Amino acid sequence: MKEIKEIKERATLQFYFIRHSQSANNHLYATTGASVGRSVDPELTELGKQQAELLARFLRDEHFGITHIYSSLMVRAIATGTTVADALGLRLTAWEDFHETGGIYYENPATGEKIGQAGKNRADLETRFPNLVLPETLGDAGWWNCRPFEEREQRPTRAECVWRDLLARHGDTNDRVAVISHGGFYNYFLAAILRLTNREGFWFLLNNACITRLDIDPEFTQLTYLNRHDHLPHAMITE
Repeated sequence: MKEIKEIKERATLQFYFIRHSQSANNHLYATTGASVGRSVDPELTELGKQQAELLARFLRDEHFGITHIYSSLMVRAIATGTTVADALGLRLTAWEDFHETGGIYYENPATGEKIGQAGKNRADLETRFPNLVLPETLGDAGWWNCRPFEEREQRPTRAECVWRDLLARHGDTNDRVAVISHGGFYNYFLAAILRLTNREGFWFLLNNACITRLDIDPEFTQLTYLNRHDHLPHAMITE
């Protein structure tokens, strides 16, 4: 009985990895099977906005008790996160390193070369998302600042760093933390947590506006559920 009591009293972080709602690039690929004409930083579609509203309502009405909410600095994640944060009465905080794999880049359709772009700057984001808490380091240059395309071999290291940073911020607490991020990075992030050194042949699906939950205490990490989508009508579930 003493052992059970100690487990119950141990602080447990509830962490929710949520993918952004449908973006214009998601819709482009779903309808054409290609990325020709993709945006470097796409907006949500009308369906995506509806998904975000349903997600926000679900998190509020089902009393998830979210205490902190973060998003990447990509517009589709911020737009989704803003809808959720407003419904929950929280301020959305940007967390740059939760960005999608590759970063902000233009892909030359003729050569396939991927060229880093600027991304949104402080003025852009403050004007459109006045309640978003931005990094102090973000200034006039865009947050990606025309860095090179993030190559595949760089992504596991970033995922491991983000995992350590999450534990540094919220480990050994009873916080309930939601992050609005991206489907590609989700795979590297889960691989870092699960210590999968070889991801070949694996893909963890996370649909738009869907939820994966992990319960984390100082001694144990539990993958509670993946890709929860019961808040969305079947016809509104998209990749």
